[in-house]
Amino acid sequence: MPERYKYLTFILPYRMKQKISITIDEKILKDIDSLIDNLLIRNRSQAIEYLVKSSLGGHRTAVILAGGDERELELAPGAYSPTANMGKATVAEKAVAKLRENGFKEIHYIARHKILTQAFNILKDGSGHGVKMHYIEEKSSSGTASTLRLVKGKLRTGFLVVYGDILFDKVNIEELWSQHARSNSIATIMLTTSAKPEEKGTVKMEGNKVLEFVQKPKKSDIHLVFSPIIAASEELLDHQGASLEYDVFPKLASKGLLQGHVSSEKEIHLHSIEDLNRIKK
Repeated sequence: MPERYKYLTFILPYRMKQKISITIDEKILKDIDSLIDNLLIRNRSQAIEYLVKSSLGGHRTAVILAGGDERELELAPGAYSPTANMGKATVAEKAVAKLRENGFKEIHYIARHKILTQAFNILKDGSGHGVKMHYIEEKSSSGTASTLRLVKGKLRTGFLVVYGDILFDKVNIEELWSQHARSNSIATIMLTTSAKPEEKGTVKMEGNKVLEFVQKPKKSDIHLVFSPIIAASEELLDHQGASLEYDVFPKLASKGLLQGHVSSEKEIHLHSIEDLNRIKK
């Protein structure tokens, strides 16, 4: 074997991964080693996995989560927050446009019948928006994790999750996605600040790692909270629990498998017709 090549054996840093061996040019190896920062990328295995994930970035998949009781998403008779008309575009169209802008060209939309029908009537197969749309009807659900697991077996790679009743035009999705690609976590959640943490999921952090996740605490002096955008690995779908916020995230945090990305920009929630009218002005 020529001296300028190295023979490497390594184990990719996720559980349920396989040990592989590769032969690689020494110069390329030096470039790979230059990515090691001892913070997010601690060794060659993580550096190589990061590069592989980045190279596959052209095929990015997103899930729009608009499940749950449709009555809770109804702004007016027959009008629902995930498909509400903002004037020039609907909430669903704005979400898809933002995702497409960031390279997410395959999108799974999960909702119950009425909302799903409206979403399909707006987005069709996605070709008019530069994406490929898939629709999954939720019949019943015990929580956000239960709803999300409806995509299990339909995804080929890591994915982004956005909740269907938010506007996130100003959020830097690329930064969230890139941080997750460099991490060793199962999920990386977007974080912002809130004056009312008791209405959100609060987190205790050390660096980028979430040490503790508490959904809607009765009282809290922590104002760093979960915003419903998540970059995740496929393994997230294997974790049990009805709710991401009440069950899955707290367990991942306790195991050191949850990271947080602090965003300077916040999403906008649509909880009422007043919210919609205020945003449209």
